[in-house]
Amino acid sequence: MTAINIEETKNTAEMAKQLPEPKGYRVLCLVPQVATTFGDSGLVKPDETVRNEEITTVVLFVVALGPDAYKDMQRFPSGPYCKKGDFVIARAYAGTRLNIHGQEFRLLNDDSIEAVVEDPRGIRRA
Repeated sequence: MTAINIEETKNTAEMAKQLPEPKGYRVLCLVPQVATTFGDSGLVKPDETVRNEEITTVVLFVVALGPDAYKDMQRFPSGPYCKKGDFVIARAYAGTRLNIHGQEFRLLNDDSIEAVVEDPRGIRRA
């Protein structure tokens, strides 16, 4: 069993309070961490390469949905495209980009979500 670092837990809780609450039909997504090395070779990627991969990624993790997301039954007759906790596909550069404590987030319109994926590993923008 590992010891719980109370100070780290406090900091994490404080950081979580700083996440924006999506309003209307917006979806808050987290950009997953990009690998800092190239595959099996173990070569370290330049910082610019890592940054470009983060900016152009098409894989996002849904953190929160606004209260009106997917409520319009005429636009979404089969229901929501995604839910909190899903990995989704959206266009590269889509949404409003935010950097919170070194982690990139994006606010997207609900209709910007194009697919849900169970396992996003290996998915890259072509």
